[in-house]
Amino acid sequence: MPIYIWLTGVLLFVGLVFFAFAQAASARNGAQSAADAAALAAAQDARDELMDGLGLAIGNGDDWLDWLAGDDFTGAGARGAADALAAENDSVVVGFGPAEVNGYPGFRAEIETTYTVGDSIIPGTESKHAKADATAIVEPRCDIDPSADPEKAVEFICGDGESFEIDPDDFEPDDLPDASVLFSVHLAD
Repeated sequence: MPIYIWLTGVLLFVGLVFFAFAQAASARNGAQSAADAAALAAAQDARDELMDGLGLAIGNGDDWLDWLAGDDFTGAGARGAADALAAENDSVVVGFGPAEVNGYPGFRAEIETTYTVGDSIIPGTESKHAKADATAIVEPRCDIDPSADPEKAVEFICGDGESFEIDPDDFEPDDLPDASVLFSVHLAD
């Protein structure tokens, strides 16, 4: 009987320890989801800025090929987008900035959860917040002939094999395809 009680106590203790690790893993997964969402929101905001800038540059007769290559955005609203998505995931952005992965521009977001791991058998977990980071990039999906003249009609082929032509002399903003056709937003590996 004493061995049975002892073994039951040991098993109960081990179960509580596993439960504490599961709580920590759950908090970490929630933090990673929030970081991914914040970084993606920032990159999507930059993609929207690229589309707006592209439309304005073509309409004004500026050199719009840099916009199509994903080079001219500032990312002015990206931090706000990251903050908003982190807040929706019960987290706050504690670090944010531009990033470049394989030559593609993007943003890196570091977050901390507003909730803690919770009470457990392991002391101190009730005050520990999960932290995570993620980087998302904006990748142009269309190829442009390097010798293309932005003052003339330009044809370009996008990643899915679809081709488009933009003629600055006969341009309407509605002529632009959807942003997702021109630019891919995804998490960096």
